[in-house]
Amino acid sequence: MKFSGTKNYITTRDLMVAVNASIELEKPLLVKGEPGTGKTELARQIAKGLGLDIIEWNIKSTTKAQQGLYEFDAINRLRDSQLKHGEIDNLKKYVKKGKIWESFESPTKNVLLIDEIDKADIEFPNDLLQEIDRMEFFVYETGENVKAKNRPIVIITSNNEKELPEAFLRRCFFHYISFPDIETLKRIVQVHYPNIKKSLLDTALKSFFRIRQTPGLKKKPSTSEALDWIKLLLVDDLNSEDIKKNSKNILPKLYGALIKNEQDIELFEQLAFLSRGES
Repeated sequence: MKFSGTKNYITTRDLMVAVNASIELEKPLLVKGEPGTGKTELARQIAKGLGLDIIEWNIKSTTKAQQGLYEFDAINRLRDSQLKHGEIDNLKKYVKKGKIWESFESPTKNVLLIDEIDKADIEFPNDLLQEIDRMEFFVYETGENVKAKNRPIVIITSNNEKELPEAFLRRCFFHYISFPDIETLKRIVQVHYPNIKKSLLDTALKSFFRIRQTPGLKKKPSTSEALDWIKLLLVDDLNSEDIKKNSKNILPKLYGALIKNEQDIELFEQLAFLSRGES
C-alpha cells in the first residue's frame, strides 16, 4: 500500500516518503507545520489516494483522551434507575463509542485523523500511548476488550502550539510541512483555479510573498489564505495591473483575506507613510 499523491493535492517527494514510511512501520505519522499548510487535508487525500474511509477526530482545548475511546453515561443510567426506565443492567447501552473505537471496529482498513493534538492538555498524548501502540483498549464498565480488526493509518497533526511528550514522539514518524516556495504555490493555485491567467498568478504571488517576508509581521498569511485572496481577485475580475497599481508598501486590494489583525495593518500603514516621506 503506497501513497503517491492525488491530482488535487500537491505534495513533495519527502512528504510521500514520510507517509509511506509510517505505513510500512505501522506507526502514527505526526505532521507539523504552519496553520493552513494542508496538514488536515493530507489525511483526507491519503484516504482518497488509497481508497480508504477516513475517521476524523477534531481536538479542542476541552477534549479528553478517554473521549476518543468511549464515554460511559453514568448520569443517564442513574436517571433510568430512578425512573425505572429500561434495563439498567445492560451497561452497553450507556457506552458511547469514540472515534478510536469506531476506527478499530471498522471491518476495513481506514485512515484515523487526530487533528490538532496540541490544542489539548499536555497529558493528552501520553494518555493515548498504550492504546495507539497496542491497537487495543479495555472497557472497564462492560468488561470488553476492543482490538483493532485492521490497523488504521493514523495521521496526527500539530500546529506546534505546545511541545509534545518525548515518549509520544518516540512512537511516531515525524514530518514537518514547510511553507511552499513560489513555484510550488503556483502549482497549488493552478489545481484550484486551472484557468487563472499567468500574469495575474505571477503578480499576485509576488505581492503575497512580499507581505509574508515583511519584517515585524505578527501573523504571516498561510497557503489557504492565499487561495482565498486569489479567489476574490478572480470573482472581482481583477488583473495584474490592478495589483501593480499599489506601491510595494501599501496594502493590496482585498487585503482582509491575507491580514487578520490590526497590528499588521498598522505596520503596513507605517511603511506606506515612510515610503511616501522618502519619495
